[in-house]
Amino acid sequence: MPTVKSGAGEGEPISSHAEATPNGDGEEERGRRGITGLAEDVIKGIMRPFDAVLLSRERIQSVLDEAAERGRITRSDANDLAAELFRLGRQQTDELFDRARRSVGGSASEFPIDAYEELTVNQVAKRLGDLTPAQLRRVRDFERTHANRKGVLDAIEQLLG
Repeated sequence: MPTVKSGAGEGEPISSHAEATPNGDGEEERGRRGITGLAEDVIKGIMRPFDAVLLSRERIQSVLDEAAERGRITRSDANDLAAELFRLGRQQTDELFDRARRSVGGSASEFPIDAYEELTVNQVAKRLGDLTPAQLRRVRDFERTHANRKGVLDAIEQLLG
C-alpha cells in the first residue's frame, strides 16, 4: 500500500475512507476523505496511468553531476540533458495538474485571462507574469491562431524561457 512520504502523517498508509456511491455522491464523499483521499486519487488516477515518478531537481542534477565527474558524460551534455529533463518535467507536471483540477471539479478549459480579445499587447503582457507555464502555452497557442501579435508571442516566449 502506498505511503505518505512528507508532511504531517509521514509514513502513514494512504487509504480510502469512503468510496463514491452509485447514487452520484462521489464529490461529497471525496470531500470527506480529505487529503488522504486526494493523495490516493492522484496516485491512482494520475501517477499510475502515466507511469509517472517523482524526482527532485536536486536529485536529477546530482546524478548527472556524478556521471560527469566519472567521465561517463561531458559536463556540457550533462547540463543540456538536465535542462531538457527539467523542461519536459515542468510540461508534464502542468498537464498532470490540469488533469487533477478537472478530476476534482475545476475547469482547465477556462481561458487564463479575462476579456483577452479586448486587450492590447501591453495589457496582455502585464497579465502574463501571473500565469503558469501551462497557461502561458495556452495563451500562446490561442494568440498564434487568432491575432498572432508578435509582441504578445515574444513576451510569452521570454517567460517560458
